[in-house]
Order: sequence, then structure tokens, then C-alpha cells
Amino acid sequence: MNNKQTENIETLLNFDKESIWHPYTSMSNPLPSYLVKDAQGVNINLATGESLIDGMSSWWSVLHGYNHPVLNNALTEQAAKVSHVMFGGLTHEPAITLCEKLIQLTPAHLDKVFLSDSGSVAVEVAIKMALQYQHAQSDQAKITLTKTKLLTVRKGYHGDTFAAMSVCDPATGMHQIFDKVLFKNIFAPEPSIAFNEEWDESDTAELTALFQKHHHELAAFIIEPIVQGTGGMRFYHPNYLKKCRELCSQFKVLLIADEIATGFGRTGRLFACEWANISPDIMCLGKTLTGGYITLAATLCSEHIANTISQGEAGCFMHGPTFMANPLACSVAIASIDLLIENQWQKQVDSIEQHLIATLLPLNKHKRVKATRVLGTIGAVECHENVNVANIQKRFVELGVWIRPFGKLVYIIPPLIITAEEINTLVNAIATVLNEDECFDKA
Repeated sequence: MNNKQTENIETLLNFDKESIWHPYTSMSNPLPSYLVKDAQGVNINLATGESLIDGMSSWWSVLHGYNHPVLNNALTEQAAKVSHVMFGGLTHEPAITLCEKLIQLTPAHLDKVFLSDSGSVAVEVAIKMALQYQHAQSDQAKITLTKTKLLTVRKGYHGDTFAAMSVCDPATGMHQIFDKVLFKNIFAPEPSIAFNEEWDESDTAELTALFQKHHHELAAFIIEPIVQGTGGMRFYHPNYLKKCRELCSQFKVLLIADEIATGFGRTGRLFACEWANISPDIMCLGKTLTGGYITLAATLCSEHIANTISQGEAGCFMHGPTFMANPLACSVAIASIDLLIENQWQKQVDSIEQHLIATLLPLNKHKRVKATRVLGTIGAVECHENVNVANIQKRFVELGVWIRPFGKLVYIIPPLIITAEEINTLVNAIATVLNEDECFDKA
């Protein structure tokens, strides 16, 4: 690298540091950012020459790796036709084909699809659907509307927009400073029985009591199926989710499944709800819907919900994003779903899971580690101390990997195309930093 190239990189990074706000980062004392030149397969290539194995799938989204020829082709072919048209009064084949596939793949009775911009918006849409449904139900029954609250569990995370924030954990959900302006909802204790532990019905006792006490004011119950992601990569027992479905049906409360992070095979099932063999009333999809190419999300609901809303006071569902059903995004989503099936995703996921079980789980013997967990393509190392993000990130780059820890958690969720050798590199990097005090804050 010559002096001019080095100066250009420094100029770009200086502007970035001074003027561009990155997620969850201070502007007065920002975390370092690394300049990406390009990406290919499972590798993110930096402008400074390093090639990093991506253990994060760019926050769960890059399913088939970077710069995939099939996904690239889907984009360029669609761009030559139409990149975007408004979805009010117009439609197009990519949206129709995508929605048809989503209805076929998702659990039973999710027959209506609303496309939006991002995961957080998909949650906003789901909450609005539930509230508008309850409003219409009250109107039709000529009774006073009381079902205006949401029930959820602690340790959950559903996004950074306002309704989504209101159902994130009030203590650990990153949104405490907004407490006085957020919609006030009801929180049950988080599931305590782990995925592979023996089930005990007592784990849902307090949840059941909250349904009994508050069902008259509950519009919906929202939960991340099986995996509580930002809450600590906690994998809970499928019977807990089964009980959630039973309680929602018993007390006429809508069940919203937030599958934004867990959808499309990440947990070892195409959708995490399948571990409990249940179908929600509303389901949110996002992140890897387009294979990590363009932001797109979907909120699916039952025909009953859609018809009830449509026969209510407004006569329609009151939401309409400008870039709803963007043709480019829909086209690459179709290609990603087709690729998922063609590549035999179950074998890919099983291979990753078995290799993580063999290599990552043994790290629980380390003195710095509280627990290790693996489910599907997700591997998590929970530490006793908080990580020092700047220091640990720098060390991971030096070790040739891209891993972005948070809190006490170092986790990976790689693209499905990753090899056993590349997983070894990721796990070895984690094992290395566990021995380095500067990568952790003092307890």
C-alpha cells in the first residue's frame, strides 16, 4: 500500500469519526470503525489489507455469504426492469411471488402478508395490527375497547423504534432513558428452563397468572421464539412457547412471534416456532429475508385478523411505507429463499451446529467463561466480565476474524456457506482473547 492510498484511508476514516454516527456508539468518544473495501464469500476485506472471516453474518443477515452470483444476478436483472414503484394502487410480480413463497413456507394460517422496510418496522406493523384488530372487535361487539396493552417476557428485544422499544426488556433492553415516554406494557419473568433441560410446568406459572389477571386489557403477547437474542443468546425450552400459544388461545390474546433473527433456518428449523409445533397469529420476518442484500421485512397474519381489521372503522390497515415491497428487495429475497432450498439448508445448519458443539462448547471450562451455548448456527460464550469492545474488536481483526461482542457475550452466527476450517479460526480467536485481560473490563 502506497502513501497516497494510506492517506486516502485516513481521510475517509477521519471524516467517518467526526461526522457519521454509528449504532450504539458515542460521537464524542466513538468506537473505532474499520474501512471495508469489498467482501466475498465469508470474508470481509478491509481497505488496509486484512481479510476477516465474518462470524456475525452482518448482524444475522448475510445467509449465503457476500457477493453471491445468484443474488447479484437477481438484483441486476430486476434493476433493468424497474427498481421501485409505489405499492399503493400498483403491484408487481416480485412482490406476488415472494408473498406466495412466504405463505407456503411459514406455519399454518399465516395467509396475509404485509411487506415493510426493516425488522423494527415489521414489529411496529405487528403491534398496530393487534391494536387495530382489537379496536375492530370492540366496535363490532359494541363494547368499550379495553385491550390496549401488550404482554411480553423480560430479556426480550424487538427493535429500536418506539412501539418495539416498549416491549424490549425495561432494564437490559438499552432503552431505559425513554421509560417515561414509552407505551406501558406488562412483563413476565423470562423463561428459565434451557432448551435441552428437563421441562417443568412451574416455569410458566407467573406467566399464566399474568394472563389470568390482565387478559381483559391485553391486545397481544409478543415473544422471540426459542432464542432471546440481544437478551443474551438465551435458548429456552420449546414447551414454554407451546404454553404461550395455549394461553393466548385460552384468553383470546393474539400471539406475535418475532422471527426476525430466528427465521430461515438459523435455529435448526426453518422457523423457530416449529420447535414447539405452533402457529402464531402474527409473525415478523426480516434480517436475512434478502440474504443480507437489501433491507426488507414482512409481517404475516391470519385471514381472520386481516378481515376483522378490514371490516373495522378505518376499512383498511393504517400503514404504508414508501418503499414497501421494493422490487429489487423482493427479487433478491426470492433468489435467497430458492438458494436456501437448493443448497439443502438443513444439512448446512446441522454441519455448523455439530462443529460448534465440538469446538465452542468446550470453552466453558475456561475460568473467564460462565457458560457456552449452541443451537443451529448460533454459538454463544457468556463470560463473567463485560468485554472491552474497542480492545477485543482490535484483537479479533488482528486474528483475522470479524466478531462483534456485547456486554458479557461473545457470540457467532456465521453464513451457511462457512467451512469447518473457517469455524475453527473463529473459535480459536475466541479462545485466544479469553486469555487476554485487556479484552475485558474488570468485574
